[in-house]
Amino acid sequence: MKAVTLFDTAIASTNLGDQIIMDAASSHIRELYQDAFIYSVVSHEWLGSKSRGLVKQSDCSLTCGTNMLSSRMWFKPLWKLTPLDAFRNLNVTLMGAGWYQFQSKPDIYTRFLLNNVLSKHSIHSVRDGYTQSMLQTAGISNVLNTGCPTLWRLSTQHCEQIPQTKSSYVITTLNTYIENRQLDGRLLKTLHQHYDKVYFWIQTATDYDYARSLDANLIYLPPSLQGLDELLDADIGLDYVGNRLHAGIRAMQKMRRTIILEVDNRAKEMGSDFDLPTVERNNFDQLETMITGDFSTRLQLPYDAINQWKAQWQH
Repeated sequence: MKAVTLFDTAIASTNLGDQIIMDAASSHIRELYQDAFIYSVVSHEWLGSKSRGLVKQSDCSLTCGTNMLSSRMWFKPLWKLTPLDAFRNLNVTLMGAGWYQFQSKPDIYTRFLLNNVLSKHSIHSVRDGYTQSMLQTAGISNVLNTGCPTLWRLSTQHCEQIPQTKSSYVITTLNTYIENRQLDGRLLKTLHQHYDKVYFWIQTATDYDYARSLDANLIYLPPSLQGLDELLDADIGLDYVGNRLHAGIRAMQKMRRTIILEVDNRAKEMGSDFDLPTVERNNFDQLETMITGDFSTRLQLPYDAINQWKAQWQH
């Protein structure tokens, strides 16, 4: 019987957005491998002997989503790999993986590590064109830009069911990795001006105190994916306007009108590649135009690339 090992980015993660990514990635893997054992190993900690054994005995190993890659894999990498892992024939395939921020070209160690850890025979899937170009710079050309797996079910038919006009209530988020008190405070003030209620989802533990320091009139959701889903599933008029990318994608999965503020390379690159409803963080004129006006959610997803990546596992 076949076995698949997932490098699970939601394990030992303080960011609930990783749960959104793994929820989508796991659902696609279950469809592709309906009769396989699916194992999970941690990506945020160094591989132990048990995890390495699972990787080696699996028919394929996948690392899923988030900022798994960087130009300096020696210095505080999110994906915890050691130099010895380059010699362990891990043969890992990327699934919607992304590059950490805008960086210079990959250094010598990173090129060495990635060329030996990543599969040379399977096709890798990355979340945006920037990540694809950085891997190509590192000498890895068997790469397709598929977008993040969280987008793969946002078909034209799905997006046509997303409302085009403003709702009465809104969910928002703030990114405390890249704080800007002036812009974030203005965002919250803008939302109060246009919505009757402003709900706040706590995606990381530091978000709560930061949001309270800016605004005393937010309605806080429980700090869990279930807490977010319960409100998104509620029978009320509800938009999402915030600067957490995957909270916004979750809202679109739940057919909610969504505006994502670009705070780093993820939303900017994916917005550009796939026509996500994004706006620059400091462009409040455009933000208010989008909030008050009508717009259709029409993503341009690379289905040929997605299907090509999936097809390799069907053989």
